[in-house]
Amino acid sequence: MIGRIHSIDTFSTLDGPGIRTVVFMQGCHLRCKYCHNPDTWELKSLSAQEYSPEELMEVIRRSKPYFIASGGGLTFSGGEPLLHDDFIKAVFLLCREENISTAIDTSLYVKPAALLNVMPLTNLVLADIKHINEEKSRCLTGMSNSLNLSNLKLIDSHDIPIWIRYVIIPAWTDALEDLEEMAAFVGQLEHVERIDLLPYHSLGKHKWDLLGYNYELNGVTTHSPEALEQFKNIISAISGKPVYLK
Repeated sequence: MIGRIHSIDTFSTLDGPGIRTVVFMQGCHLRCKYCHNPDTWELKSLSAQEYSPEELMEVIRRSKPYFIASGGGLTFSGGEPLLHDDFIKAVFLLCREENISTAIDTSLYVKPAALLNVMPLTNLVLADIKHINEEKSRCLTGMSNSLNLSNLKLIDSHDIPIWIRYVIIPAWTDALEDLEEMAAFVGQLEHVERIDLLPYHSLGKHKWDLLGYNYELNGVTTHSPEALEQFKNIISAISGKPVYLK
């Protein structure tokens, strides 16, 4: 069994609790207008590296002392990692043997069967909500949000801890009615532990330029700290969940 991997970060503090090794898988069905890793989109990219589960574990094991000291572990990200659910399951089985915590950072635009394949071995799901409004989701990502939201409910029904991630983009994802609807939806999910608000940035734009893609968010800037704090307070009050600005 082979996994197609875009890159590996062996010392991340942004992708789950503690210090984590983050494995970015190749391939994604979405075409988010703000994506900072468009080079992960194509599943069969020639730049991807191929690993067997055992070969990847050799990399992961090197960070075990940091995992133990910080409460960290392994996070699969992407791209969309759940396009490689069989590979992830094989790696997670090896992690369980060595008591390494496991997490998946996913947009959840995958068949429920992919989720069901890995959930018994997953300690945490970092779940993106791209947009709560279906029409706006199609405009922003190229896809409806119905699969994403139904998969969130599926995870919640299996008692797995969830961290929600939501990118605040001026004029795209910051409408008050959308924030209120998103917060109300998340408030109904019993196992959501926190909501992370991620201010928009254009740090990945140079990749769009290198790949010859048209970056449509030129000129968009991030919100002021005061505006972000206001969004945080609104979402926290409606959802009843802890909200953090990242």
